[in-house]
Amino acid sequence: MSVDEMFARAAAGLPCWIRERDRRRRRLPLQRWMGGVTASSDDRRVDEAVLDLCTGATLDLGCGPGRLTAALTERGITALGVDDSAAAVALCRARGGIARHQDLFAPLPRTGRWRHVLLADGNIGIGGDPLALLHRTAQLLEPGGTLVVEVGPPDAIQRTRMLRFETDAAASTWFPWTSIGSTALAALAKPSGLRTVHLGTTSGRFIAVLERQ
Repeated sequence: MSVDEMFARAAAGLPCWIRERDRRRRRLPLQRWMGGVTASSDDRRVDEAVLDLCTGATLDLGCGPGRLTAALTERGITALGVDDSAAAVALCRARGGIARHQDLFAPLPRTGRWRHVLLADGNIGIGGDPLALLHRTAQLLEPGGTLVVEVGPPDAIQRTRMLRFETDAAASTWFPWTSIGSTALAALAKPSGLRTVHLGTTSGRFIAVLERQ
């Protein structure tokens, strides 16, 4: 099973699960990722809180189906989604967002001139190396620009796990993913020239804003 197949199932309203090694699987929040009427009222409130933090050109890393990229575009804000899933990029474009199908560490337009970078839905975990990801976002941001990132509670420790996507008939390869709380993230971000300037909670989820010095 590929990531493209997972997003195709999301678009069709079909379920997928995530499994951690030696643990029971749990259902993926595909309705949240798709957004719109399929998302819960709590999820929509979190999205609005994130969108309100983006007032200038915004790069949405790991944009998935592009609900945030498209919403920013509708607000008249320059926005670009980036995802390594062709299916996700196609879904983003279909809803009116601009997106690129590529690795987020590959060359991107406006490097060093983005006002905001988004790592929504726990995307700080991409690749299992938050330090490398923080360094990358610092490269992409303009001085004084901000990283808007969903994190765990302040006391959550940094934890890397091996995960895979599953359906009842197929499974993806294992991949690393890291979760981290806001306090640990703040310490990890300092070597990249990022400092936490805001931490907010909406519907029980934590959104941190880090500024490039």
